[in-house]
Amino acid sequence: MKENKTNSEIMEQLVKECEEVLLRFLPDPDNMPEGEAPTATIASAMRYSAMAGGKRLRPLLIARICDMYGGRRELAEPFMAGLEMIHTYSLVHDDLPAMDNDEYRRGRKTTHIVYGEGMAVLAGDSLLNFAYETAISAFNAAKTPEETAAVIRALRILTRNAGIFGMVGGQCADLEAENRQAQPDAAPISAELLEYIHSHKTACLIDSGFTIGAVLAGAPEEDIQRLHKIAYNIGIAFQIQDDILDVIGDSKELGKSTGSDEKDGKSTYVSIHGLDQASRDVRSLTDEAIVEFDALSAKDDFLRDLILQLVSRTK
Repeated sequence: MKENKTNSEIMEQLVKECEEVLLRFLPDPDNMPEGEAPTATIASAMRYSAMAGGKRLRPLLIARICDMYGGRRELAEPFMAGLEMIHTYSLVHDDLPAMDNDEYRRGRKTTHIVYGEGMAVLAGDSLLNFAYETAISAFNAAKTPEETAAVIRALRILTRNAGIFGMVGGQCADLEAENRQAQPDAAPISAELLEYIHSHKTACLIDSGFTIGAVLAGAPEEDIQRLHKIAYNIGIAFQIQDDILDVIGDSKELGKSTGSDEKDGKSTYVSIHGLDQASRDVRSLTDEAIVEFDALSAKDDFLRDLILQLVSRTK
């Protein structure tokens, strides 16, 4: 897929499209359904959380890969919005005092600071549940039995990757590891456990981004399996890069504080393997992903470049 636009122009357009889709599906606190006015505060907190900016990487991948295989955006849009809602809910809950206790996210106050802890919990709950309501609405856009079957498969990917055997499982392992490390004379967590945490906590939602658009567009099965492999590599590399940026990143550019992992005594890829090895592994994982991407039956220069850019991102 080639276009007469620069990558930055394509990215800007895709982010804009993703945000328009997200805004269209989110409940509007100023225009609640009849009889639902008491829930306007939750709708406001949901919108505050979801529209706080960000890379929109996951819905962007659904949209672009769906396009790459000639799929219909109408079928993909409920999943684009739903996946970003799931990602946002995880950030809202991550920021809570019981978890990471962060006051800033993407350069502005976190949801629990603005709305209170209880309302932030409910906002996260609402985003997760509304994500599934939204994704299920893709059935209304399905025009053939094949598209209906594709929606069912996409829902299975979305729900599993977000749940106990996906992101939540990774969060659970991460929290238990942090609790163990808080004990006196605690040993660092193993490299194997850290990979499990990264592959579930981060890579699973990225997997949804890479594969759902392909499934909805009817991509060849071999390509879908390659996209799973690409997502795993990029998800691990993405999280390693996060660990690297916590050491060498610019807090103003990142929109959040840096150095927190070392301050909290948290084991990271960098603390286990060292900064140089972490950087080499990000590059190796990315190179492997590119080999798989180049073997796909469909091509997209923008997505190929995006995969490469993730290795050198600074925010």
